[in-house]
Amino acid sequence: MENITLDRCCIHTITTKPWGLAEAVENYAAAGVKGISVWQNATEGIGPRRAGEIIRAAGLEIVSYVRGGFFPHTSSAGRAQAIDHNRKLLEEAAALGAPMIVLVCGASPDQSLETSRDQIREGIAAILPLAEKLGVKLAIEPLHPMYAADRSAINTLAQANDMAEYFKSPFVGVAVDVYHLWWDGDLEKEIARCGANGNLLAYHVCDWKVNTIDLLNDRGLMGEGCIDLKKIRGWVEATGFNGFCEVEIFSNIHWAKDQHLFLSEITEAFVRTV
Repeated sequence: MENITLDRCCIHTITTKPWGLAEAVENYAAAGVKGISVWQNATEGIGPRRAGEIIRAAGLEIVSYVRGGFFPHTSSAGRAQAIDHNRKLLEEAAALGAPMIVLVCGASPDQSLETSRDQIREGIAAILPLAEKLGVKLAIEPLHPMYAADRSAINTLAQANDMAEYFKSPFVGVAVDVYHLWWDGDLEKEIARCGANGNLLAYHVCDWKVNTIDLLNDRGLMGEGCIDLKKIRGWVEATGFNGFCEVEIFSNIHWAKDQHLFLSEITEAFVRTV
């Protein structure tokens, strides 16, 4: 397996949360990063169309728009509102020029996981016609089981593969995030399955800190934890995937430091460990 370069590095705007979009774009480009995944909050005040213009003017490629989903609700009104919100996100993604939206599918602790999964399937079915019309793909992202109660009822790559295959659409696939999936004994097999079906749309990297102090906002910089990133990248690339490796880090510790220093740590760690 060849060493990776910054030509395949994409950074999610949430990773350098203290920076606004224009500052993030300028600094990513100056550091040699080639891709950016845009969180919705980063477009506030400027709008997705103008955000896309700023990004392309700097020579960065827009990899994805983050994040849709959160379909399950115990009330029909809540489910309808979620579908409307996802349709709005699709319109924004198209205006931005993003080729896909990442779906954090959602869950409700007041109902069974099976019911939530049914509602996720129904929600994707409801927005798929607009996604196809706009040319924006839907990337189902399975989340670690610790989030099953309230953030996502899709917790393994097998479940995400099942969901994507149900639709038989080139506009529905999967986002593989090592933070959520590194522990899965079936990961190599399910990545191969995902790739064989043409459903591997995105690959996200960070690290799992053994002594994590926050289940949401204490992700590790690549190399800070226990994930074998090069091995998993090998499995991903064995499917023929040659897209961006997307750095997505939520960290109160890293957000509190100088973001220029953090960006230099990201690029060094990317080349060394990813």
